[in-house]
Amino acid sequence: MTTDELIEPDTAAPAKSARRGSLRPLLLRLHFYLGVFVGPFLFVAALSGLLYIFTPQLERAIYAHELTVPVGQARQPLQAQVEAAQRALPDATFVRVRPGEAEDASTQVIFSRSDLAASHWLTAYVDPYTSEVRGTLETYGSSQAGPVRTWIDELHRGLHLGDFGRLYSELAASWLWVVVLGGLILWWGRRRPAKGKGRRKLLSWHATTGTWVAIVLLFLSATGLTWSQYAGETVDEVRAALSWETPTLPASVPDHGGHGEHHGGGGQVTGANVGQVLNIARGSGLDGPVEVAVPSGPGKAYVVKQIQSSWPTKQDSVAIDPGTGEVLAKLRFDDYPLGAKLTRWGIDAHMGMLFGLANQLVLAAVCVSLLAMIIWGYRMWWHRRPTKGFGRPFPRGAWRSVPKPVLIGLIVVTAALAWYLPVLGVSLAGFLVIDWFVGRVKARS
Repeated sequence: MTTDELIEPDTAAPAKSARRGSLRPLLLRLHFYLGVFVGPFLFVAALSGLLYIFTPQLERAIYAHELTVPVGQARQPLQAQVEAAQRALPDATFVRVRPGEAEDASTQVIFSRSDLAASHWLTAYVDPYTSEVRGTLETYGSSQAGPVRTWIDELHRGLHLGDFGRLYSELAASWLWVVVLGGLILWWGRRRPAKGKGRRKLLSWHATTGTWVAIVLLFLSATGLTWSQYAGETVDEVRAALSWETPTLPASVPDHGGHGEHHGGGGQVTGANVGQVLNIARGSGLDGPVEVAVPSGPGKAYVVKQIQSSWPTKQDSVAIDPGTGEVLAKLRFDDYPLGAKLTRWGIDAHMGMLFGLANQLVLAAVCVSLLAMIIWGYRMWWHRRPTKGFGRPFPRGAWRSVPKPVLIGLIVVTAALAWYLPVLGVSLAGFLVIDWFVGRVKARS
């Protein structure tokens, strides 16, 4: 619910007696301004999010040559596949490998290189039956997003404008929950049904659709804030205070008198190789898709972790001594704090991965609904516009109709939210300045 006051035309300027002791006039004015100024940011976020939802299927079509292989008779040793990738990329450093889980899936051998941006990798796709390198792509993040998905992800997150661009998505996430809750209160607290034609019909569509998708929109707002530039720091502080941080696996190797030392050269170590380490991890219960990370330096262990983000989530991990093959430590997803589990599930559901295609379809429906509500909201604004001027927000001074105890509580809560959600706070201050300026201009005219 994003752009109109959710009131009937004949209630645009109610008598003071009708407004006294009510929160509704303030909500009407706030909802109007949020719709007008935040609506465009929400529209871009919803549209780019809609583009992102089905990028896994899009990537499988575009990069089919790299991601899939003809099914052969017998698989080559994992170490031989890694060595083939190293020969193809001699100037890069081998860091991780993801064996293909499906019979026709390629093995992803992941490298770092000095010219790549943070969290970006160079991935060689190897045929597990022949050790042929079928191609290389620059990938991003823990999801191994290819170039197409990375481009759309960066569009959704920051419009390809770096840290400055991330302010747009944080602004959208910061205000989305306010718009949704305010719209619900206005719609369900209305004095008369919004039935009829024209603007009233649009209002009914706008509000009814918003009611159906409200829960998912609130979820997207909350999970979106966890990734944001400034509010994300607040989320991290809260998680730390509640001991909800994701636990880490100890990956140090005990001293064996020189055995098991890391020799550099892109993942070359004495003792167990990646194939043997994978077998040890499988024997420790790590089934499904996994990733094997090689020791990052002397005294460090192999870390093997499950990477299944779909339900049921599999995120167990083990640390393995490269010299002896001993399992040094285990970390089970079942042992994560509840907050860490909720964070994991929230991120995966936000990205459309947790429940597979069903998750994607729900997110797509919600994005389309939000786009429609924004369009309907601006259409309602157009219906109610005066012959000249900006529009008809609810009359100024709406805050005077709020009971003093409620008003004081609102001020305290708003100040706290502005502190912990700084983009919301700064933008709210901007709205107030604009409102004050418009009021001054009208008073002088």
